[in-house]
Amino acid sequence: METIQAISDFLTGFGAPVMLPIVIFILGLVLGLKPGKALISALTVGVAFVGLGLVIGLLIGALDPASQRLIANTGLQLDVVDVGWGVAAAIAFGTAVGALVIPLAFGVNILMLAMRWTKTLNVDMWNFWHYAYTGSLVFLVTGGNLLFGLVAAAIHAVVSLLIADLTAERVQKFFNLPGISIPQGWAITSVPIILGLNWLVDKIPGLRDINWDADTIQKRLGVVGQPIILGGLLGLLLGVLAYGVGDYAAWSSVLTLAVQMAAVMLLVPRIISLFMEGLTPISEAARNFMKKRFAGREFHIGLDSAILIGHPITIAAAIVLIPVTLLLAAILPGNRVLPAADLAATAFFVAMVPPLTKGNLFRSILYGAVIMTMILYVAGDLAPLLTQTAANIGFDTGGATSITGLSGGNWIAWLLTSIGRLFGG
Repeated sequence: METIQAISDFLTGFGAPVMLPIVIFILGLVLGLKPGKALISALTVGVAFVGLGLVIGLLIGALDPASQRLIANTGLQLDVVDVGWGVAAAIAFGTAVGALVIPLAFGVNILMLAMRWTKTLNVDMWNFWHYAYTGSLVFLVTGGNLLFGLVAAAIHAVVSLLIADLTAERVQKFFNLPGISIPQGWAITSVPIILGLNWLVDKIPGLRDINWDADTIQKRLGVVGQPIILGGLLGLLLGVLAYGVGDYAAWSSVLTLAVQMAAVMLLVPRIISLFMEGLTPISEAARNFMKKRFAGREFHIGLDSAILIGHPITIAAAIVLIPVTLLLAAILPGNRVLPAADLAATAFFVAMVPPLTKGNLFRSILYGAVIMTMILYVAGDLAPLLTQTAANIGFDTGGATSITGLSGGNWIAWLLTSIGRLFGG
């Protein structure tokens, strides 16, 4: 077990900017690319991840202080603290299930590819923590049954691959990213919710006709509808809510946030274009490889939902959803979760909405509110289990008596944990 844990730590320790180019390079060679071309593609994808990490760091780094200020302004006093995805991931990977989840998820993926049950090769191993999270909770509620925990993690991995296949065409077309899919363990759980809401909204006259896509916004608002201007204005409004306008320091924070949001709106789409540049040769090679050897069978590379964050509609919806989420936390009956560490990362919670709604900002905000409602309730219900798991592995929770992670608030983890309770006596 310790050896497997060491190997897993070694693989994840390099991070996406290092490991992903290695995987892409090897994959390119297997698919028939010349070494030079495979190396250029691999390094381009690695550079894109470095750039994306910097800009997402800017996004979250700018939104986090504003979010924390908003929390302080509301005076919310709730007893379950959102410690964020980083802490939740560390706890999940620190269990017996977490130690085995990387070889388990890869093994499931290779089996499904061999059996033609999926078209996706999931190389997003850093987000296998979602599978570890689900498995670790089931492991706990079944009294330490490792088999049940591993089966739960495997089921989450299987569902991720199936939903990644289901949404691949729309994601590729909307973001102009050839040959990719999104099997990220949280993002896929939002897809059934989005599709169900699409079905419902499409049946409501008036509501179904509201379409705030990028072209419509720019056409109606003119220069104000340009992503860079829209980002600046949304940053300005959020800054005023968070910092007020009472003095020079407040205005400095407000205007800085406005410029930072404008920067994110402008920079992220340009960085995403680097992914297209790096992945296009791999996609073409995969298409030719599959055509020659497997009668034209499709093949997708499964990546982190972070590559979807750059769309202006996603960023705009995320900024709006920060105060909306705090309002929901305050008014939802029975809610005990105080959004905190993951609040600035709301873009990740709605990353799959734009490609499934044709870039409709109205639906992105509306669906985002529904998604965040689900997250608050699920994260609250799972909080005692995450807190106990942290205690079992000796993880320091910083003195918090009850912890959770909004990023762990997914219905697959909740459903499998609920089923696991039936076997736990």
